[in-house]
Amino acid sequence: MTATRPHAALAQAYDGITAVVGDLDDAGLQQATRCQGWLVADLLLHVLGDAQRALVALASPADGPADTDDVSYWRDFPAGGEEASRHAWWVRRSAAAFDRPTGIVRLWRETAPAAVRAAASANPEGYVTTQGHVLRVPDFLATLTTEAVVHHLDLTPALPGAPPPGPLAVRVAVATMDGLLSDDTVRPAAWDDHDFLLKATGRVPLTDRDRLELGESAGWFPLLG
Repeated sequence: MTATRPHAALAQAYDGITAVVGDLDDAGLQQATRCQGWLVADLLLHVLGDAQRALVALASPADGPADTDDVSYWRDFPAGGEEASRHAWWVRRSAAAFDRPTGIVRLWRETAPAAVRAAASANPEGYVTTQGHVLRVPDFLATLTTEAVVHHLDLTPALPGAPPPGPLAVRVAVATMDGLLSDDTVRPAAWDDHDFLLKATGRVPLTDRDRLELGESAGWFPLLG
């Protein structure tokens, strides 16, 4: 976990998503994303599920010790797979149950700030359970931040005027990807943080030059799905 205050980074990550979707109409919420088969409204519902999960976890403190941290947590979620496909289908059907896509935005606007307030109030020395694991509170918040930043980037390919994720939140997500790489891997010099996040998560494929610079470490990509 970086030195950034975990709840501040999460607040920035969730505020960034609100800045992207907050003023979109129903048509805008039906634009394509980087997540195959998902519209903006579908992806927002997926991130909304994380905010709801945060509220439950932070209101239900657990006994330690932790059995995973903000980096090793992601090794249980490899790219692709049948479980991911089932979840994607569930999200699409659940989003379609709303009368209008803007209904998902209204629910997000209520839930995301509540999750951030819960995060700010949580004991930083405490533990929570989520997804079958026990994590320290700061590590749990870092996992939420990382996912929000990656999905922020997923939301924007058809929304050219959308603001980027905030720098504190991006710093947390980049630290996660750095942690998933082998210690002797050097990130290609041409990559900025957004390039790194998109390539580390398989959103953008590695080029031949990338593979040459990464060497054997190219086989680690994507680092998570």
